[in-house]
Amino acid sequence: MQPGEITYSRNVFLPLTNVCRNRCGYCIFRTPVGEDCIMPPSEVKNIIRAGVMAGCTEALFTFGEKPEEEKGFPEHIKKTGYSSILDYCHAMCEYSILSGILPHTNAGILDYNELERLREVNASMGLMLETTADIPAHRNCPGKKPEVRIETMENAGKLKIPFTTGILVGIGETAEDRKESFQVIADLHRRYGHIQEVIVQNFCPKDGTDMKDYPTVGRNEFCSAISSARETLPDDISVQIPPNLADASYFIGCGVDDLGGVSPVTIDYVNPEHPWPEIDELKSVAGGKRLRERLCIYQRYIDRGWYPDSLKCIIEKLNDDIRKRNEQQ
Repeated sequence: MQPGEITYSRNVFLPLTNVCRNRCGYCIFRTPVGEDCIMPPSEVKNIIRAGVMAGCTEALFTFGEKPEEEKGFPEHIKKTGYSSILDYCHAMCEYSILSGILPHTNAGILDYNELERLREVNASMGLMLETTADIPAHRNCPGKKPEVRIETMENAGKLKIPFTTGILVGIGETAEDRKESFQVIADLHRRYGHIQEVIVQNFCPKDGTDMKDYPTVGRNEFCSAISSARETLPDDISVQIPPNLADASYFIGCGVDDLGGVSPVTIDYVNPEHPWPEIDELKSVAGGKRLRERLCIYQRYIDRGWYPDSLKCIIEKLNDDIRKRNEQQ
């Protein structure tokens, strides 16, 4: 990232399952175990192929945290031909690589060995810290305990995995809590150097959740959170906001460097009521700054060789593709 630039990634969003052990007070992503609780391999492959045709460079794989802990899920995953959701994810990442798109997986809490295995087939990975605070919204969420999320992030650093994390703004935390969360992320990065970007995401109340009547985050509060991130985090970490959830053209001035993954193919399955902006719309969102497409693995990690050997040719080709697109803008 260069001064005066706003970056983004062109991706496809692939939620392999919405089954999750956590019961967050604000979430509509989670669904119970049932006949259609897993995205079938044929659908995953069709979306990846559509992404290739649309010039996407990133396949964002995500799923509910540790779905095998939910009764009945193991039987459903075996129907896909795989013994676990991690086996399934690994295989779909391999298909993504063969198709020419870089996998980026956000799988919730993973231990060291699980991260090490997925590292073999991912250009980058991620996990939202969300908050270091103890809040009611996370009361029934074993995977949202700050210490276990921090441990996953630390293990990713030990394994030299280019990593994305972030916080949610407006879920019951305070400004001091946000500052503490950014400080934890900054400290991890100073130790391991693996944090590419930090997402500052505004909470959007959703019908059907415990927090449906919760107040939305005001402009001043959200701008203050973005500014706090920029002031606290090292300069080489990008501060990202989702352009489908917030008025990015307004908040860029608060310290935003990146607009994250935007898909011309798939919806935002976590926030389906908020459509992605068209790629061409991002130019106006960026205001006076230069819009530049990027890969899901930042260039400094490519230069360091922080990726599997199997991705070398794909990274070189996709880097060349986006260089040409950036030159045409």
